[in-house]
Amino acid sequence: MTEDTELLRALFDAAVAAADPDLALAPHLPARPKGRTVVVGAGKGAAQMAAAFERLWGDCQGVVVTRHGYGCGTAHIRVMQAAHPVPDAAGLDASRAMFDAVRGLGADDLVVALICGGGSALLPAPPGDLTLEDEQALNAALLRSGAPIGAMNAIRKQFSRIKGGRLAAAAHPARVVSLIVSDVPGDDPAQVASGPTVPDASDRATALAAIRDYRIDLPERITAFLQNAPQDSPHPDDPAFARDQVAVIASAARSLDAAAALAARHGIAAHILSDAIEGEAREVALVHAAIARQIAQHDRPFARPALLLSGGETTVTLRGQGRGGRNTEFLLAFARAIDGLPGITALAADTDGIDGSENNAGAFASGQTATRMRAAGVDPAMAVADNDAYTAFAAIDALFTPGPTGTNVNDFRAILIR
Repeated sequence: MTEDTELLRALFDAAVAAADPDLALAPHLPARPKGRTVVVGAGKGAAQMAAAFERLWGDCQGVVVTRHGYGCGTAHIRVMQAAHPVPDAAGLDASRAMFDAVRGLGADDLVVALICGGGSALLPAPPGDLTLEDEQALNAALLRSGAPIGAMNAIRKQFSRIKGGRLAAAAHPARVVSLIVSDVPGDDPAQVASGPTVPDASDRATALAAIRDYRIDLPERITAFLQNAPQDSPHPDDPAFARDQVAVIASAARSLDAAAALAARHGIAAHILSDAIEGEAREVALVHAAIARQIAQHDRPFARPALLLSGGETTVTLRGQGRGGRNTEFLLAFARAIDGLPGITALAADTDGIDGSENNAGAFASGQTATRMRAAGVDPAMAVADNDAYTAFAAIDALFTPGPTGTNVNDFRAILIR
């Protein structure tokens, strides 16, 4: 298993390298303004994006926020750190600092927004008489719900003074250029970090429909605010956004292409299933496993050796009390579905280096994984039921822990069939 595991590691590294901030930012730098250049940003890779922007641009000022432990050195741009996935008081400070940074700008000034995944939790800014505790309760409810990211963000935007284009509106009349590393299926820039500088057409009705459709149990105080909110988030047709520009500079699609190219150099045909897969992690795993079994046993739909690649963002509906994120849970369900089958090795990991709230990005699995877990005293079926994939893979030393990568194009799944 070692040689194939190392190849999967190399494929992950290639996918991450394809979203390297220096390489991704350079082709998308805007024209220099007559006035000042102010940088704002949020996400798990925001500090690395800020450092790269400084190297490429030179003199500028501003502030970005990233997750605790994800910071890096910068010369001009202030890097703040806050909690993820549940916001904290440091995130409130970061939101205030963003508004301070864009306050009082003129039409000759330029705001460059460096946005990547994770920014929703890092920029709490509760509206009206709502508090940080309310926003924490909202995030916790959304994370438990299993709702897709688009539905969660439609709700988040209605409970914020900064999301849904509101930060860009505050920067008017300055021109805002948003450079975005996409971690969402479909690469809609308004969905990344709930779009602090990119408005969309979602409104209160959209949020209420999402709450109803996904049966999301929100505290009464939050529901009451939504029903009585004085106004929706800004509309994309608002004249304040007329001069703004948006570019997706890195995405899952480009990262999967890079991994496929590396596999080809190793003589392995890669097949990208999709860069926008959504759904319950354990159910998505069963579909992937069915395709892998068909290849392993019948050489169809693809002949061996074959590599299956996919990206996107699965979800986990919390049912138990265990530890683990969506990629690790995907792989545990996958391991159960290929139990005893030789010739299959798989990696599922989050490209930001952290899967959920643990210290691993994901894990490795093969047809022997479930057997090894049982030998280590772990029942894989019980672990799935309790959302305890982290403990199961830790018991057999199969966790993947690269540490923070400085970027985030969401899930990376690679399944090698010999």
